[in-house]
Amino acid sequence: MSDEKKKILVTGGAGFIGSALIRYLINETNHEVMNVDKITYAGNLESLSSITNDARYSFEKVDITSGKDIGRILSEYEPDLVMHLAAESHVDRSIEGPDEFIQTNIVGTYTMLEMCKNYWLSRENKKKYDFRFHHISTDEVYGDLQHPDNSSESSLLPLFTESTPYAPSSPYSASKAGADHLVRAWSRTFGLPVVITNCSNNYGPYQFPEKLIPLVILNALQGKSLPIYGLGNQIRDWLYVDDHVRALVLVAMRGIVGETYNIGCENEQSNLDVVRLICSVLDDLKPAKSLGLEIEKY
Repeated sequence: MSDEKKKILVTGGAGFIGSALIRYLINETNHEVMNVDKITYAGNLESLSSITNDARYSFEKVDITSGKDIGRILSEYEPDLVMHLAAESHVDRSIEGPDEFIQTNIVGTYTMLEMCKNYWLSRENKKKYDFRFHHISTDEVYGDLQHPDNSSESSLLPLFTESTPYAPSSPYSASKAGADHLVRAWSRTFGLPVVITNCSNNYGPYQFPEKLIPLVILNALQGKSLPIYGLGNQIRDWLYVDDHVRALVLVAMRGIVGETYNIGCENEQSNLDVVRLICSVLDDLKPAKSLGLEIEKY
């Protein structure tokens, strides 16, 4: 895309990553931003309070499964770039109730693709070639990183790459994998200019407290048990959200149409090691005695 000022439509902009992206776009670029979010339990407009009154920012409370509303917004706002982040994103919730994940992640993505295809085809030739749809996904679609064995040839942890086969293992990851495939299909079948990014686990300010890092911090500060699944040996690459959004903007503006880009930072840690690190930091910042907690020793 050209370096000119853009009108960017962000779906899911009240979510954790979406709000960080919008803050970056408003504070660090000259682009205009339209935020489309239906404000579910994880949506937090307070995370955007610092930029809400900026003239380059606007917001519409809309469900992405509503083709009528999405079509209207595209027609009225006329974006040059759509950055699609709106998604249900918690593994446990997807197991308890997969319907919302199918509706938002698959049906919602289909609706966005179809409405964006129609909008793209209606643009004048000059503008038509300066438009793209950026689908933001997750490395959960690849399954789990596997522990290396003890052989010398396996001393390094194998990393996901853009060519890693998909192996989703939960309703959440399966719904995101399905959405990825839809995006590629709309690109190959209809010519819609798309880019896809698959990111590793994000952490940072305003993250909803059901996620591992904020949940462990809050539980530890309150003297509650810490949530560790199984042996805690699940390995994830941990990516700071502000680093992620800078990469998103780079891919959106400079990425090759039709390509997929993995975004990570080669910071692989087991869940148990992450919890131990958090406890170590909190021991220094907020010792148990200062919180009036009695910690049982084992």
